[in-house]
Amino acid sequence: MGSVVISYKIFPIDITVDFNELRKKIEECLPEFASVYGFGEEPIAFGLNALIAHIKIPEDKSGALEELEKKLEGISEISQLQTLMVRRTSR
Repeated sequence: MGSVVISYKIFPIDITVDFNELRKKIEECLPEFASVYGFGEEPIAFGLNALIAHIKIPEDKSGALEELEKKLEGISEISQLQTLMVRRTSR
């Protein structure tokens, strides 16, 4: 059975948000069925960067995507969450 990897562009609430702390908070808030597949950063403008988070969930779990996004939106340092890509993986 495969998994689904969702790539999110995460916009912080402020330029001063520490991405190392934000990564830790994301990892800690994930539901038990989800795991971090990787992180990246993308410059936006005027020193503001977006965090790119790749998160893996099982493809057969009903409601998993909605639960995951609700958890991520609950992090106070995140101002906006944008889905970049959803892809299936066999790993």
